[in-house]
Amino acid sequence: MELDIKLPHHTPDTVKQKYHRLSTARRLQRLALYSLLALLAACDNSIITPPPEPDQPPEANTIKFVALGDTGTGSENQYAVANAIQQTCETQGCDFALLLGDNIYDIGVDGIDDPQLQSKFEAPYRNLNFPFYVVLGNHDYGTAGLVAEKGQHQVTYSDISDKWRMPHHYYQFTRANTAFFALDTNAQFWEVDEKQEQVVADWINQSTAPWKIAFGHHPYRSNGPHGNAGKYEGISGIPYISGDGVKDFAENVWCGKADLYLSGHDHSRQWLEPTCQGTQLIVSGAGAKTTDLKGDNAVLFQADTLGFVHITITGGQLNAQFINVNGDVEFTHTVNKPL
Repeated sequence: MELDIKLPHHTPDTVKQKYHRLSTARRLQRLALYSLLALLAACDNSIITPPPEPDQPPEANTIKFVALGDTGTGSENQYAVANAIQQTCETQGCDFALLLGDNIYDIGVDGIDDPQLQSKFEAPYRNLNFPFYVVLGNHDYGTAGLVAEKGQHQVTYSDISDKWRMPHHYYQFTRANTAFFALDTNAQFWEVDEKQEQVVADWINQSTAPWKIAFGHHPYRSNGPHGNAGKYEGISGIPYISGDGVKDFAENVWCGKADLYLSGHDHSRQWLEPTCQGTQLIVSGAGAKTTDLKGDNAVLFQADTLGFVHITITGGQLNAQFINVNGDVEFTHTVNKPL
């Protein structure tokens, strides 16, 4: 039985097919699994705050990290970006990485012993000797982003990997003077994020860290093919597909409260000029693939080429460098705040 929802007449056929191919029974089954994951988080919030890393004491004043997403291909492009990161970290320093989802293309993994975790994560980044804090993307949740147990395999992989950090499908951690909030935007997309919204809002509101950074897979704004939340794929008014859940979560939880939101999903690098009530917006989804930039959001910088972002936070200053696959710094921007 297909969902009995009327789509706007101008909806592209590809979007109609994506929406209608999911039966009511199948969608309810998958959403029930998401609800189960949320229930598990409610039972023990301690599991979603990883312990401090021993190489970065909490009182340290400076942190340096890279952010990139949409990496999990095992391709030459992924290795090339990894090499550029290694080059940058050897000269500038890196304490850790943020991995922004779509970690294993095309449909995630079937268990913690899935060889793709080696070929599409461990091997490409073998020369990067620091932890990766990971969030889930739509591809990590299997076909159409609806197979919740596939996402859970990546969470469990944290138990056996020396490098992979994801204690839950959303979590928080603090490094130096910065609090980080790792989000499950796929749960937001499918609007099964009630517990996540409550918990993350409490974390952000209660945090006394001078800097607050949220990161997830889906963008709030983007000039890539997926576009802006609430109008993904250029279409508004379609349940789930338009991304209203992502937009609502952002505006209810982190907009105007976090200093920066980092995302992927679109395979490009962008620093959007519009903020979300003061929260800076960066897209860094060109860790292995690229897509065109056709949107009309104003930007400080954008590029549809492979690369990543390197961020340094010292005291009241955040400096971000957009670095390409050759290791060249293409754009630098600094944000200052009184502490």
